[in-house]
Amino acid sequence: MMPIGPLMIEHRLIERMIALMERELQNAEKEKRVNARFIETATHFIRAYADRCHHGKEEDILFRELKKKAISEENKKILDELVEEHKWGRKTTGRLVEANARYEKGEKEALSEIVNCIRLLVNFYPKHIEKEDKHFFIPVMGYFSEEEKAAMLKEGYEFDSSLIHQEHADMVSTLEESMGGKL
Repeated sequence: MMPIGPLMIEHRLIERMIALMERELQNAEKEKRVNARFIETATHFIRAYADRCHHGKEEDILFRELKKKAISEENKKILDELVEEHKWGRKTTGRLVEANARYEKGEKEALSEIVNCIRLLVNFYPKHIEKEDKHFFIPVMGYFSEEEKAAMLKEGYEFDSSLIHQEHADMVSTLEESMGGKL
């Protein structure tokens, strides 16, 4: 049993969203405008699924467990790079969210920031995913026993099941705050 299977499956869904974002990028460059609702949906996906769910499991489970192991310098270097790449992805997605909000308020100058951020993310994710899939996940599994892999897989499923509840609780809390507090 290998806990990387679910992570690699998640990569396939992220790749599908990135392909859609690339299509939106091409449209934006051609039409000189963006579909703000699409950007809102795409950034929600990146934040909720790619980052909070997927990167959350990598950082909170796999990376945490790897830090307990005596891993090679090469694997340590890649691990550190992945953590920094996750931070970069969060920052870039945040910039995209902010630019889209300005664009929705009529600030047409925000279009160039939106296009730039989409381009950065579209170029980033395929390389990041390839690094994880081909140069990191499979080699690092050798550091774990079958029991440790099974425990990480179980923890990943528990992480997923609690995540949907947390996301919706956060949504309700945000709405309550915007409407003057709990009823």
